[in-house]
Amino acid sequence: MTAPNATGSASPPGGRVVAVGGGTGLAALLSGLKERVGDTIDDLAAVVAVTDDGGSSGRLRRDFGVLPPGDIRNCLAALADDSDLATRLFQYRFESGEGLSGHSFGNLFLTALTALTGDFPQAILTAERVLRTRGRILPATLASVHLAAETVGGRRIEGETSIGATRERIARIELVPADAPAFEPAVEALLAADLVLLGPGSLYTSILPNLLFGELARGIAATRARVALVMNLMTQPGETDGLTALEHLAALEQHLGHGVVDLVLVHAGELPADRTATYRAATGAEPVRLDRAALAAAGVEIVEADLLAPEGLLRHDSRKLAAAVAALLPAPRP
Repeated sequence: MTAPNATGSASPPGGRVVAVGGGTGLAALLSGLKERVGDTIDDLAAVVAVTDDGGSSGRLRRDFGVLPPGDIRNCLAALADDSDLATRLFQYRFESGEGLSGHSFGNLFLTALTALTGDFPQAILTAERVLRTRGRILPATLASVHLAAETVGGRRIEGETSIGATRERIARIELVPADAPAFEPAVEALLAADLVLLGPGSLYTSILPNLLFGELARGIAATRARVALVMNLMTQPGETDGLTALEHLAALEQHLGHGVVDLVLVHAGELPADRTATYRAATGAEPVRLDRAALAAAGVEIVEADLLAPEGLLRHDSRKLAAAVAALLPAPRP
């Protein structure tokens, strides 16, 4: 099966990458990968979670009944041909003005396009043409869905924002409503992919929400592509406190099944002690513990590369990450 691109034509063979997630992690990945479109990557698509209920996205969702545009906006900015200008414009947040304060321009732009076109996918396609993006953005669903979670202590938490802020260990998450359908073009893209990337990003509020759609989870399980988990560098306070790399994998396998993830891409070497200490003091985050023997026993390949941004917060460097991802692609087809 061949995935349609933004204009409806078929994707070229070979080098088809689908990144699954949401939040800033997915946007950072896409900003690096877009530089390789037309070279090692023939077709780049992002399957994006649409369960955000906080901030500007949450307000627009409640006021206008649109899907939350925030993560879509971040991906558009990341894939835009002129990413510096697009990012500054799309991420511009109004600091004053009755009704405007707190909204980002990109969120309002997508909301207006949805009203003009009458269709959220068409609004995304229009934005892609305006920004000349080097990739496609596919929402996980067109249905209005919310997240709910149950903690290991048995407490139920409603809403993505509340789940991300909890200090309790999460046992499971679910969609409300549970039977919401996946966006069919997203399923098609997964089935046609050569490489599927899960992460980096928030495990329970960016990556796993996409896998709660049965069609998407089955698409990843059925694809002939290599499926890679891009391991986060640090735990996320209030969401993945104390989780090891193996436990990240186990959480995904609850929805995908054992053996679907082929490899785990991790940063090679230790994280700088001074930057780790600063990060720990500021946020409470810790490096994700990597037990190579346990991962190998779980049947996944471990691929290590230098992925760390050279300064600032402990985060992936988008270009280093893109280079490591490109190395995972199969050889070009004749």
